[in-house]
Amino acid sequence: MAATYAETSNVADLDALVEFIDDLPPSDGILLASAFSHMLNLENLAEEVQMVLRRRATTRTGSIADEGSALTESTFAETLDKLVRLGKSKEEIFESLKSQSVDLVLTAHPTQSVRRSILRKHAKIKTTLLRLHEGGSILRPNDKKELIEELHRQIQAAWRTDEIRRVQPTPQDEMRAGMSYLTDTVWNCVPRFLRRVDTALRSIGINERLPYSCKILEFSSWMGGDRDGNPNVTASVTRDVCLLSRLMAANLYYSQIESLMFELSMWRCSAELRSRVESLMREGSRRESVKHYREFWKLVPGMEPYRVILGTVRDRLFNTRERLMHLLQTGISPIPQSDTFTSAEQLMEPLEVCYRSLHETGDHTIADGSLLDFMRQVTCFGLTLVRLDIRQEADRHTEALDAITTYLGFGSYREWSEDQRQEFLVRELRGKRPLFGPDLVHNTEVKEVLDTCRVLAELPADSFGGYVISMSTVPSDVLAVHLLMRECGVKMPLRVVPLYERLQDLNNAPANMERLFSIDWYRNLINGKQEVMIGYSDSGKDAGRLSAAWALFQAQANIVKVAEKFGVKVTLFHGRGGTIGRGGGPTHLAILSQPPGTVNGSLRVTIQGEIIEHSFGEEQLSFRTLERFTSATLEVSLHTPTPPKPEWQKLMEEMSAVATEDFRGVLRDKRFLPYFQAGTPVLEYGRMNIGSRPSKRRSDLGIESLRAIPWVFAWTQTRIHLPVWLGVGAALKYAIEKDPANLDILRRMHSEWPFFRVTLDLVEMVFAKGDPRIASMYDKILVPDELRSLGEEILHNYHLTRDLLLQVAGHSLTLDNNPALKQRIILREPLTTPLNVQQALTLKKMRSWSFNHSGNEGEGERSGVVQLNADTSYAPGLEDTLILTMKGIAAGMQNTG
Repeated sequence: MAATYAETSNVADLDALVEFIDDLPPSDGILLASAFSHMLNLENLAEEVQMVLRRRATTRTGSIADEGSALTESTFAETLDKLVRLGKSKEEIFESLKSQSVDLVLTAHPTQSVRRSILRKHAKIKTTLLRLHEGGSILRPNDKKELIEELHRQIQAAWRTDEIRRVQPTPQDEMRAGMSYLTDTVWNCVPRFLRRVDTALRSIGINERLPYSCKILEFSSWMGGDRDGNPNVTASVTRDVCLLSRLMAANLYYSQIESLMFELSMWRCSAELRSRVESLMREGSRRESVKHYREFWKLVPGMEPYRVILGTVRDRLFNTRERLMHLLQTGISPIPQSDTFTSAEQLMEPLEVCYRSLHETGDHTIADGSLLDFMRQVTCFGLTLVRLDIRQEADRHTEALDAITTYLGFGSYREWSEDQRQEFLVRELRGKRPLFGPDLVHNTEVKEVLDTCRVLAELPADSFGGYVISMSTVPSDVLAVHLLMRECGVKMPLRVVPLYERLQDLNNAPANMERLFSIDWYRNLINGKQEVMIGYSDSGKDAGRLSAAWALFQAQANIVKVAEKFGVKVTLFHGRGGTIGRGGGPTHLAILSQPPGTVNGSLRVTIQGEIIEHSFGEEQLSFRTLERFTSATLEVSLHTPTPPKPEWQKLMEEMSAVATEDFRGVLRDKRFLPYFQAGTPVLEYGRMNIGSRPSKRRSDLGIESLRAIPWVFAWTQTRIHLPVWLGVGAALKYAIEKDPANLDILRRMHSEWPFFRVTLDLVEMVFAKGDPRIASMYDKILVPDELRSLGEEILHNYHLTRDLLLQVAGHSLTLDNNPALKQRIILREPLTTPLNVQQALTLKKMRSWSFNHSGNEGEGERSGVVQLNADTSYAPGLEDTLILTMKGIAAGMQNTG
């Protein structure tokens, strides 16, 4: 049996470590957990800095940064060179790029366990480390001493900051935290990246800049719009976050306009611009500017035409900002809407006049400077910074329509067949009469659905992206939302996006879309464009990672085939999580392994939880994220992957069925639920106050109602990573035992089929991070004797699956093909193992502690760190220690794939 480093190492004698940690007083326990958690965070920061420095060095030398980077990364220039080598003409590449669209959707999924205060300090530490190492021999001795002192201060500040969220965040808090990445890094990174695109295009002979009107990048958000199972996201919350997002955008534009006015001081201009200035002067509309401005608060003279035009833009941006602040504070504003910008086109129009004028008068280089950057920001971010998606569960719409039909005496919509529902919905959508009035009788849940639709009607249409229906199962789910929006007065309906998540729903998705496209009313409405979302997290929880990956692959391919039959262009929206168990993995490989023809120039993908920090935490990370998505989307759109051989698909179909049955068989075992709750911290997950929504869709304790995030998180903490690999071993064993020749076929699939290779390689990477010793320790400390037999069976399955996987991959040990990643995992082992031991012991103490416990055990140990959570129901220090171990172990799993 092949073993990982963790199993063969002598880093710690677990028994001795358990005994030592078990004897620690509460205050020492907290300090120990906090210290190891901080060390893991510092390890991550140091490694990230090293990777940045290595990337910069390899950019200069042209070498590969590390053994794994060539597989998972590609610069935009490298992608263009590759496409040229594949025979694509420069004109073909340019036209494809101009029509390309990548929409990155930030979500509030609760997987970011680190407080924002800590994240800010980490960012400063990373910046200081970069300055220290970049300076090298150039730094003077005193400069180096001061940087080292600054580094000590920042590390001390992070250590002295409470790591634990004491209050659960609100959806507004999540929105502000998420938007801070856009305002702090992405805002300035977008024009810088697009300049790099221009430079790379010139390297292959395209001397034309990417037009400023090309929206090859876009940003959306679910923060304040995702109400699926989250009672804290209400219609008023959605209204607030939309207005706040518009206010943030207005502030950003407003903060830059004066810099642009300083730059465009030229007197020479086109006749068009001169006419515009003269018209403004004749109309007398150029009043003395109010004195809230930093500069140019007096009237700008007419001989500086660009400043005159930009001054009017500045005044209107000022009004836009003030009106939005009034609306947020009181709901009304004395500033008329006509004095503000209400669309991106209004803001872009005067900028275009200036841009054309500079080109006409020979000032091309000036036009293509800060002005072009500003215009590209307007194209990318609009007046909203992000477009807000609305997400709601399909059953909530069914409940709303049931209330309507019951009130009107039509019968119970919920009890109708799918054909009856579709007939009713299409008839009403084709008609013009109102379906219900203000006297509709409904409950609180129905009122919230209708109020949300009314907010969509109230706010500007450009505030919103799509309306995502989670747990979609039938075509009527889509039609129902269209009817509700119309009845609530939404003039420009949002695109309605069915989200197919569970295995059966993914299998039925193509047939559902064909039924929708067969309705002439619906085809006329969508005008040849449809968005469909596929869910990686819940499909994995439903059937296991292997079966889910195959179902997602097939669903995408078949949905596109159905759309092509009706002349519809489909954009697939990928609901990927951060961890492998929820669809995570290297971006470049994930896109390149999609079914042939399914990307086709348009891509939407979620950026969730801690992945937002890893993608946009600082400007260099942000730049690489934009480059990865843009490069991979262009490559896969122009160089369609070779479709898998029919015999490969047949074998994959058989293996998927076996994997599903094995996965579900384990979960159906009557021992599984009590074993899962006893042997992992799943019941304690909610104490971390990570996000604003509950960890369950419903209040029952079953696996079905548990969200995918705590499901995967709990198994990650115990280092067994069960959701990722369960079912894979049974599938591989079935294929090889059915016909030994299948082993060679599986190896060819691994080497020649990107989808299969990515799927297995990610599972192998998770095995490299796993540690069955730790899982056994949790069982020994926490699991009752009568349930431990299941743990032994799971560990046997773990070893069998890993050995079969290595056999197919042709490796003797995990990650033989990526020693750099293996080394990152090895370095973290001595820091992560003590946290696992401490977590298991803390869980045991918490669960044995009685709420009615009397006595004064631990009271003498109350130090400052213990008193931070003095009102806990548990023994002093236990709850904080548990949370710190959870955060520390999560940090230990970062930067390791």
